Order: sequence, then C-alpha cells, then structure tokens
Amino acid sequence: MVKYSQEPDNAVKAAKARASDLRTSFKNMRETAMAIKGMPLGKAKSYLGKVMEKKDVIPLRRFGGSAGRSNLTKNHKYHGPGRFPVKSVKHLLDLLTNAESNAEVKSLDSDSLVVSHIQVNQAVRGRRRTYRAHGRINAYMSSPCHVEVILVEKDDGGVKKAEENAVVPRQSRKQLAQKRLRNGASA
Repeated sequence: MVKYSQEPDNAVKAAKARASDLRTSFKNMRETAMAIKGMPLGKAKSYLGKVMEKKDVIPLRRFGGSAGRSNLTKNHKYHGPGRFPVKSVKHLLDLLTNAESNAEVKSLDSDSLVVSHIQVNQAVRGRRRTYRAHGRINAYMSSPCHVEVILVEKDDGGVKKAEENAVVPRQSRKQLAQKRLRNGASA
C-alpha cells in the first residue's frame, strides 16, 4: 500500500489518488495545485478547463520570478505573474478524474467533494546532455514530480456547527467593566 503524507480525518468520506514521476515541471505543477486547493471538485475542473482554453490563468505566487505580469490574475486577488501551464493542467485533471472515480466506488456524492489536500513533491531529476561549442557538454535536466490528492465529502451541517462553536474574542477587564456599566449591572 502506498503511503500518503496526510490521512483524512474520516476515511469513509474521503477519496485519494496519486501519481508518481510525472514528466511535467515541478514548479508549474505546484502553482497549479495550490490554485485549486480548497475548491469544490466541479469548480476545480471547470477552472482547469478554462486554463486549458487560455481563458483563465494560474497565478504564479512562488515560482514566477521571470514570468511576465498577467492581467487575468486580478480575478484571483493577485497582481503578479501568471501563466497557462497546459501540460500540468492535463496531468492534474487526470488525477482529479481518478480521485472522483475512487469516490464513486465508495458511493460518495461527487457534487459535494472538495479538494482538501493536494501536495506536489520533487521526483528524481532526469539527466540528459546537450552538446555545446568547442567540444563542451552541459547537463540537460528535467524536473519531474509526484502528486497526491485527497477529496473529502463536505456536509451542509458543518456550517451550523461552526457558527455554534464560534470563539468569542477575549475582552480586557476594562472592556468587561464598560459592558457591565452599559447593561446596568453593578460591579
């Protein structure tokens, strides 16, 4: 059995998928994965479809040093570089489809699935060589990656529970005294 870096809280309501040694750029795959983390499955698939058609962009938040600024990143509350990493998007769509199939086998509702965990790790780099002028040889490396995805079925009751268990902000003694005075209670 393959080990995942994180296990879901409720394994019955979760579906997992992973891929190893994908021949696509680690940096592009990491940015694409972070763009869909926390999204519902349907929304993530439609977003990645738009990126494939070059109608929407993947914002490059960490590995965008030499990329030019894209005007489409403003839709993601980010004003920086963005790209259309089509190869990474294809691999990620295949992985999401695989995870969705695993969820259907477990008889989970695919409309309520959310990408709760997605992780991209660097794989062993591929070595090739390129021949340069004056008889020199340089390395020609590739940066493949491993990806793992966990989809979790979200229930609607979780919103009500979160409101009931909302943490009341701490108040100082002075704020509590002022509150008592406003309410007419004596100290």
